[in-house]
Amino acid sequence: MKTINSYTLIACIGILTILNQACGPKKLAVQPAAEVVEKVQEEPVKVEEEKKPVMEEAPREPVAVAPPNYNFKNIQFEYDSHVLKTESYAILDQIAREMMKDSDAKFIIDGHASIEGTAAYNMELSIDRANAVKLYLVNSGIHGNNLATDGHGATKPTASNDTETGRATNRRVEIRLVGQ
Repeated sequence: MKTINSYTLIACIGILTILNQACGPKKLAVQPAAEVVEKVQEEPVKVEEEKKPVMEEAPREPVAVAPPNYNFKNIQFEYDSHVLKTESYAILDQIAREMMKDSDAKFIIDGHASIEGTAAYNMELSIDRANAVKLYLVNSGIHGNNLATDGHGATKPTASNDTETGRATNRRVEIRLVGQ
């Protein structure tokens, strides 16, 4: 016959204790009589509400939003090119932010050229410049249907074409609000 060691005995006692508690006698839940339930429902429960101090909000002033600034005239290009000058990116980013203030506003992008080259070539170059600006603005989130392009070649200079500084000024794109 085998003998039971003390550890096995303690383990068996522990298991039996757990089983006894789990399988022990059940207590029955007693439902109160219907009269008691009705009586409890008839008596209103009084709960004292904690009064919190009411903080009055100061009337808020409407935040003034600056109207869009549609004075877009500093978009410059290199000689004989429709590639934007690096310094024009910051200007175009600002223009895109202004245009986003009114998503219904429509604009005309006017391309211009200096006097060098033939009239036909300058007209094509000015259209390419306007389209380069439109592409940049569309890529910045402006809806393309709000932007129309037009080329003027060298027909509308803002500076003299007699000097390089004047010709550089005339290699430009201007953006105007439709109706202005």
